[in-house]
Amino acid sequence: MTFFKSKLALAVSLLTIIHLLVIFAGFIAPYNYDTQHRDQPYMAPSHVHWYDQDSKFHLHPFIYMVVNAEGGAGEYQEDRSARLSIHVFVKGDEYRLFGVIPCHRHLFGVAAPANLYLLGSDGFGRDQFSRLLYGGQISLFSGLLAALLALTVALITGGVSGFYGGIADDLIMAVAELSIALPWLYLLIAVRAFLPLQINPATAFLLVIAVIGIVGWGRPARLVRGLVMSAKERNFVLAAEGFGASHVYLLRRHILPQVFGVVLTQAALLVPQFILAEVTLSFLGLGVGEPFPSWGNMLAGAQQYHVLTSYWWMLIPAALPIPLFAVYHTLADALDERLRPSAQN
Repeated sequence: MTFFKSKLALAVSLLTIIHLLVIFAGFIAPYNYDTQHRDQPYMAPSHVHWYDQDSKFHLHPFIYMVVNAEGGAGEYQEDRSARLSIHVFVKGDEYRLFGVIPCHRHLFGVAAPANLYLLGSDGFGRDQFSRLLYGGQISLFSGLLAALLALTVALITGGVSGFYGGIADDLIMAVAELSIALPWLYLLIAVRAFLPLQINPATAFLLVIAVIGIVGWGRPARLVRGLVMSAKERNFVLAAEGFGASHVYLLRRHILPQVFGVVLTQAALLVPQFILAEVTLSFLGLGVGEPFPSWGNMLAGAQQYHVLTSYWWMLIPAALPIPLFAVYHTLADALDERLRPSAQN
């Protein structure tokens, strides 16, 4: 039990930190997602120094000014004569905290005309670190909201199917089996292809959530159905029904509360799948489009061979979901252990 609690606490803490980072992306990121420095395309990640060229230690980390190298375009070198300290709570690009409050202060940054690229820049000279944080707002929350939508549909359809049975059960499960049998990637592309391509980012975000959530409801609905069919045969449910309890009361008071724990575990498993679905759609140009970033459309530049082979930092959005998915699966394991107390004895 102690191990379970520590594993659960670790997973929840890490997920909380990750989501707070993207929620406060405007403050943490040194630049806005669309701020361009056209004279610095594909700049490698900035080297942060604590010691200068004379091996003298500095309390403030710093970078050197980066200038174009004599070797040609796209090559850079540090100008060791220009040292720029990295300061905290600096004034920079305007952003809106929670989408409402206008702010100018950023957690860290350097003074102009230098630029700080912790994870390099893209072909337009946009800071990859800033775009990763802003892109997480799309990729992470599309997964969360799509999972919420899918599980809501699954609770309703699975609850009705398992409780009432009959024709309703046959029809609902037939549609669920069909959605499970179809390859989800091709189904997502087919559904999204029928929707308009030229839409604003907010509408595209909502459409992606709707498409992913509607496609992914079948498997959890089948699980909910089985749990409801088992729960409705328990003695306390039969006793409540014998005393004249309504179907709505039985579902709300006695049956669905027994399902919520399993649904929570399913959410921890579905969110990574739906994040991956959004990344895939955006990578193919069917999700949120430029200039607003998502982890998927940030990878679109890697379709070009010279980018793929020469600028490794452009592939970071592909590697970033891996530890995130590992944390979600750790959370799912911990929740599953909590639901099977007998297995721990």
